[in-house]
Amino acid sequence: MLEAISPIDGRYHHKTKELSAYFSEFALIKYRLQVELEYLAALKDDLQLEELKGLVLEELSKRIAQFDLKDAEKIKDIEKRTNHDVKAVEYFIKEKMTELGLAQYQEFVHFGLTSQDINNTAIPLSLKEGMKSVYLPLFSDLKQQIEGLAVEWENVPMLARTHGQAASPTTVGKEIRVFAERLEQQLKQLNTLPYSAKFGGATGNMNAHYVAYPDIDWHQFARNFVENRLQLKRSYPTTQIEHYDNLAAIFHVCSRINTILIDFCRDIWTYISMDYFKQKLVAGEVGSSTMPHKVNPIDFENAEGNLGIANALFTHMASKLPISRLQRDLTDSTVLRNVGVPLAHTLIAFKSIQKGLKKLILNSDKLQQDLSHNWAVVAEAIQTVLRKKGYPQAYEALKGLTRTNKVIDEKNIHIFIDSLMLDNETKTQLKRISPHNYIGKL
Repeated sequence: MLEAISPIDGRYHHKTKELSAYFSEFALIKYRLQVELEYLAALKDDLQLEELKGLVLEELSKRIAQFDLKDAEKIKDIEKRTNHDVKAVEYFIKEKMTELGLAQYQEFVHFGLTSQDINNTAIPLSLKEGMKSVYLPLFSDLKQQIEGLAVEWENVPMLARTHGQAASPTTVGKEIRVFAERLEQQLKQLNTLPYSAKFGGATGNMNAHYVAYPDIDWHQFARNFVENRLQLKRSYPTTQIEHYDNLAAIFHVCSRINTILIDFCRDIWTYISMDYFKQKLVAGEVGSSTMPHKVNPIDFENAEGNLGIANALFTHMASKLPISRLQRDLTDSTVLRNVGVPLAHTLIAFKSIQKGLKKLILNSDKLQQDLSHNWAVVAEAIQTVLRKKGYPQAYEALKGLTRTNKVIDEKNIHIFIDSLMLDNETKTQLKRISPHNYIGKL
């Protein structure tokens, strides 16, 4: 691990290793094998081809179920000869069939297909399962953690800031809830997006299939195969490759989720710097190599950095993959091999945010202190009530009071209220308003 070029497989391997089952080279080979075998099964079951017997799949599936790193290395050895990764998988399966005495059925392996029929089903399948098994559970846990803090601090008053300046008070919980709601909306969008796959032969028209078996509805076969067997969405019509438009949409949503979390991390970082939050001390942990007192918000900084890297890759993939010269070029191939990379950086960030949130301690004294030192923020409330009463130039009157260099405190506010030509009931109402209770309603 110390020799790994990427921190994903080095420093952060313990945070990302669960993605290996879906996005490693081993995983890609295994998913290709799965698709090839599912295709053989579809040829047998859906089309009832006499040439293909159940024995093929039963015996072969047993052997492939034991697929391990040694087998994957054998496929890589074949690839060295063929200089073609998918063809290497095909030859591996054929070798297994020969070992089982099933050589007479070999030519139904990869029958009528191009490599992209395999890649463009294996990759969305791995992405769908990786998202379902790893990304979505972790994202849901993080969202629930944020929602829990929103509930816990729902009624804790806090001075809000617009343009960095003191503004109408809010609550800590409400500000946290804003992010929870934004994340929820993106999750809903993510869950509506299909995982699309291309399956249509060399140029999308099932040419080879129709010339071999002209009486079979091969497009219907392809729809059944992709949508019923693999539980993906078949794209049609296509060129040699998948459009990648829905894949781009998935990456765009993931990027927006990350952008929201960058915004969240920066706000939490700022609240920590304002002393609204303190952080739990971790025994033995060092904040600075020279300043012993420091407890830095490193988890949120780490998350922000990793989210930025992830978004750079998500953005590139979303803008690059839907573009291919004519029927196809190979630029999509090398890009798709990196699908797991932005997801890995995203996972690192999710876990860092979770860790950072667990350290937060609400500093109620500082929150109350800032509210008490900023009575000018109730000017909005007072001038609004005055407007309701039809008081002339209400805004201007409060502007004259508050936009001075002198301290605006409770005493000055109440002196001002007493100077107004108002009935005593209204004056009493205005005097009840304070920075601590002028928080609106969520």
